[in-house]
Amino acid sequence: MKVLIGSPGTVSGLMLRLGQCLFAGASIALMVSAAGFSSYTAFCYLIASMGLQVLWSLGLGFLDIYALRMKRDLHSPVLISLFVVGDWVTATLSLAAACSSAGVTVLFARDVGFCRSYPQLECSKYEISIVLAFMTWLLIAISSLVMFWLLASV
Repeated sequence: MKVLIGSPGTVSGLMLRLGQCLFAGASIALMVSAAGFSSYTAFCYLIASMGLQVLWSLGLGFLDIYALRMKRDLHSPVLISLFVVGDWVTATLSLAAACSSAGVTVLFARDVGFCRSYPQLECSKYEISIVLAFMTWLLIAISSLVMFWLLASV
């Protein structure tokens, strides 16, 4: 089986997982720090999706650390299949959450002018959190494609 950049059990795979975890955690922290986020379902969905992403990435990051320390190979077809399914599920959830939150933020900022009328909404925090969520999704998409490519080469 080929060893690609971002493969499980490699340093690049560990960096990819840590990046996913950090961006998702930062997205959660910013959204939670904004006042009134819990009044909007899309923002709560973003937090739930990013929370799942943090757990998934952290778990696989620890698995990568274990594989690197013990010099184990994580390229078995069963493990790769599990990684493919997990990455595709979290990627789909993360993209849906980021897009729905972005839609609500655009509605607030541009369409109805809530951000100007109600400065306590802290729309800039919403926007930065959503940008971080999209960056998380980009890293998940890379990981998903690498896993899919590995599964195809089995």
